[in-house]
Amino acid sequence: MPFQIRPDRSFTEEFRKAIGEQLWLAIHTLEEMPEGKHEAIHDFRKNLKRVRSLYRLVAEEIPEIQEQENARLREIAQSLSTIRDAAALIETAAHLKAKARNGDEKRALGRIIEVLKVRRDHMAAAESTIDRKLTEAPDCLKEAAAAVEDVNFNGGPRRHARLVAKGWRRTALKAREAIVQCRNGESAEAFHTLRKRAQDYRAYHAALRPLWPAAMDAKYEVTSSLVDLLGRIHDLDVLCELVEAEPRHFTNADDLAHLLDAIIFHQQKGRQAALERAEEVFADDPQEEADRIELLWHAQVS
Repeated sequence: MPFQIRPDRSFTEEFRKAIGEQLWLAIHTLEEMPEGKHEAIHDFRKNLKRVRSLYRLVAEEIPEIQEQENARLREIAQSLSTIRDAAALIETAAHLKAKARNGDEKRALGRIIEVLKVRRDHMAAAESTIDRKLTEAPDCLKEAAAAVEDVNFNGGPRRHARLVAKGWRRTALKAREAIVQCRNGESAEAFHTLRKRAQDYRAYHAALRPLWPAAMDAKYEVTSSLVDLLGRIHDLDVLCELVEAEPRHFTNADDLAHLLDAIIFHQQKGRQAALERAEEVFADDPQEEADRIELLWHAQVS
């Protein structure tokens, strides 16, 4: 299966294979666009997130390559994000409308959706730039696919087990730190950090599934539910930022008041639900969890 690393095989080859598969899937998606341009951009960005997560897992061993590839892939993803993000804001407003608490709020959010659609359509004037970047991105991704062939991990299974365990522990610790920050201040940045570390954590459960398939699958699912919750919170934060950055789009004061009230209500509700889920996902002690990963790795290669 794609994006899995088997500990009983060459770690270097398994790592290269997992990274390469995701990059070539992204290249195929952008070149073929089987479900249209915007869906292609959405899908390829998910591929790149998995690649960046896997590089972070082994960053201690290959810090320069990790930094180089993280910057390269981040730049490619951001270059194609503008129109997709505009569409995502419409989806966020539609979600708020579906959860409207009364008729006035529902009608106001319906009008907000139309405002966001006009904004998206105005941004379509930049489609020529997006089209050019779409044609350039596959070549950049091919360079990234070639770069992974320079990755080599020294030592044997014991050293590789320790490397993976350390990367796992580092991510879990950062997630728990983010949870504390969220509890203390509930800032948008803290929740965004928690979301990124949860995405890494989910990717690790997918990549290291061969260590313990049933347990990894179960934890993958609950972590995915956390990522989804945090994603909705992030979308609300972005919509709130748009109101502040581009107030010219929101000239109806009553509709804007309904929008902001809905955002605040669902932010508070979503943040509480996300923190409860995060406590469940990251309940294990990071060091004990890392030790378990290392033991499972040894069991596979002994």
